[in-house]
Amino acid sequence: MSGQDWIDKDFYAVLGVSKDADAAAIKKAYRKKAKELHPDRHPDDPTAEDRFKAVGEAYAVLNDPEQRQQYDAIRAMGSGGARFSAGQGGASGAGFDDVFSAMFGGAGGRAGGFAGAGGGGANPDLDDILRMFNQGGGAGGPAGFSAGPRAGEDVTARIRITFRQAALGTEVTVSVEGRSVTARIPEGVHDGQKIRLRGKGRPGQGGGPAGDLLLLLEVDPHPVWSMDGRNLRLTVPVAFDEAVLGTTLEVPLLDGGSVRMKVPAGTPSGRVLRARGKGLATSKGTGDLLVTLEVAVPSHVEGAAKQAVEDFRAARGDENPRAGLAEAAAR
Repeated sequence: MSGQDWIDKDFYAVLGVSKDADAAAIKKAYRKKAKELHPDRHPDDPTAEDRFKAVGEAYAVLNDPEQRQQYDAIRAMGSGGARFSAGQGGASGAGFDDVFSAMFGGAGGRAGGFAGAGGGGANPDLDDILRMFNQGGGAGGPAGFSAGPRAGEDVTARIRITFRQAALGTEVTVSVEGRSVTARIPEGVHDGQKIRLRGKGRPGQGGGPAGDLLLLLEVDPHPVWSMDGRNLRLTVPVAFDEAVLGTTLEVPLLDGGSVRMKVPAGTPSGRVLRARGKGLATSKGTGDLLVTLEVAVPSHVEGAAKQAVEDFRAARGDENPRAGLAEAAAR
């Protein structure tokens, strides 16, 4: 940003504070203005973004003690229309940028607005001003003028959502540094995933773009459902006779519906059935529902049921489900 830019812009007026406002008052005013002028609150106003950036630019300067000191000094020197003498024989009314050109490697003339003794002697007042401008400055010139527009910093915020919200998508509102940001969480997000919201971070400086807001998701586990990429997983218990003889199950879906799935006769515990297209619907495609069958063994069997199991054991004869286990374990 040039010195003439700072002369032309009244950052105190932009924030609505007095020139002797302290840091707390400036910060409070910025938060209020940023909230009022945020583009999300004025979707039909094409000037909203420019006004929001102007508030961020004003705050970036006035919130930095060094930049504020430089800004106040430049505004004081430029009061009354920033008119300076260009030296003996030069035209009056030169702009501040013209004066800077003379001071920093210009044509050798002297800047009469800061005039002292002529000839080749040093000007103490000018030296003091140059030292003030160069504090913290880089190789490209005085601090606050050589860097140009700077992008704002990114901000990270943690947000906790339920498993169902993560799977089906939701809308959340998060408070970030005194302002509220509403964001859409897409379907199928996972615990620990980051959602980047462009331009929702801290304001840039000197007209630079705002940083991004990173939402770090914390997803609560569900007692029944779990995610496997785009697939949903669910464990369904089946009775012993259903596993042996086969059956058809009515399996619930996450969105509230259900799907019928056939269990073949002789299905062992732990077998996984797949319902295609019944998983998570994401921007990259839709997954499947993976149903793990768990054979439920009753803890108490009496009467006719117990007799039926005993008859089954007798009918099974010498069949041994652990046949070959010892040999395989010894390899």
